[in-house]
Amino acid sequence: MSDKQSNEIKRPVVLITGGSSGIGLALAEQFAQHGYDLVLVARNCRKLEQAADLLRDNFQCTVIPLSLDLTAEDALDDLIGELHTRDIELDVLVNNAGLGDYGPFHRSDQDRITAMLRLNIIALTALTRRFLPVMISRGKGRILNVASVVAFFAGGSNWASYVASKHYVLAFTRGLRSELAGTGVSITALCPGPASTEFVDSSGVGASRVYHWLPKTSLSAVASTGYRATMAGRTSATPGLLNKLFAFLGELPPRGIAQAVFAFLSRGSKAVTTNRKVTR
Repeated sequence: MSDKQSNEIKRPVVLITGGSSGIGLALAEQFAQHGYDLVLVARNCRKLEQAADLLRDNFQCTVIPLSLDLTAEDALDDLIGELHTRDIELDVLVNNAGLGDYGPFHRSDQDRITAMLRLNIIALTALTRRFLPVMISRGKGRILNVASVVAFFAGGSNWASYVASKHYVLAFTRGLRSELAGTGVSITALCPGPASTEFVDSSGVGASRVYHWLPKTSLSAVASTGYRATMAGRTSATPGLLNKLFAFLGELPPRGIAQAVFAFLSRGSKAVTTNRKVTR
């Protein structure tokens, strides 16, 4: 794509992290269907270019692919620089990129855990902090944070750090929701259950009973739920009836009972002895 094309974005613009595959790509398709141009951020340059070509061909939209590692210290500055160069203002920010880790915590790799927390928490928070003031000053804007159905629980064995990171995303979104009342800016947490993605298969979280016992939701259904909730300005959304009931369990008093059930479901369907991680 030429710089001239990049500078000619006139339609509303959404930036999606982790937009090269899985839920991120499905969300990109949803926004493109509804007249948005796209900025996609991901690490895998090949997948990013493939996703961009697919979206351009199917939806005749402008797509700017940016290959960045959001866990790097200078990633945010690089991203802002790219947007300034192209004179792009965001209408919607989608914080979808994430890492997963499943297995006994005492056997986990510290570098992996650190990278996961940087992406799931630090990068998401920094991106929100960077773009929120501009949205507030314009009196409009939307932010979608992709969490998980497990975010409604305080923690679970074999994925304690991952569940905690998604619990943060939901709590962070709820807190900002209160702050943003009356500003014209909304923030939403998408909390999907199991879906058929590379993230689930490769991170190891698919070994948990949660992912065996809850029905898988199609990526299109997850993305449609996320898009509609974002446009409606809802605080959170969970696609699928059983997933909604599971999330509701996490909100019920007494918390101890809900937490005991989740602890049981967090255990692996078989003995878990290794840890795996994947980037979304």
